[in-house]
Amino acid sequence: MRIALLITSLLVAASAYAAPADAPDDMSRFLSDKGLLSQMDQMRQKVTSKASDLVVNALGFLGVPYQRGGNNAETGFDCSGFVKAMYEQTVGLILPRKAEQQAAATQQIDRSELQPGDLVFFNTLRRAFSHVGIYIGDGKFIHSPKPGAQVRVENMGISYWSHRFDGARRVTTAGNGNAILGAATADPAQR
Repeated sequence: MRIALLITSLLVAASAYAAPADAPDDMSRFLSDKGLLSQMDQMRQKVTSKASDLVVNALGFLGVPYQRGGNNAETGFDCSGFVKAMYEQTVGLILPRKAEQQAAATQQIDRSELQPGDLVFFNTLRRAFSHVGIYIGDGKFIHSPKPGAQVRVENMGISYWSHRFDGARRVTTAGNGNAILGAATADPAQR
């Protein structure tokens, strides 16, 4: 995250010194000379790789039974326990335990911005953010749905899920293994 902020700052600074008519050429030359283009590409690949690893890892738990309060494959998972375990195992990030806390601790994004590894939230118990899953791409998500069920993949476009969709969130890091609290969505009482 710090590298992305540094690169953005460098891009802004470089654009301030470039002549308006030559901005694209000067910017490209500047970024290339400093090796920033390859660094930006490496960072993009790293993020994509982590999201892919997360999705592949989560898919490895298909069929694990739902268990209220569960947070591991031996005892089973509930929805937020599944998400928490996947992020800890794959990405090394510690998310809060409950779905509504996970929503508060992550960055709100528009549904159109969803990428594999993002979190999707649903109102399944007549309260906001009462269910969470991991977006895997192509309008689908993986989750631990309810008692008597198992970890499975579902289509967000079916009527049940589309009517209960509560929002999408992206997990960002503080660099210390903890998720950064989302600015606009965080409830101070849950920090």
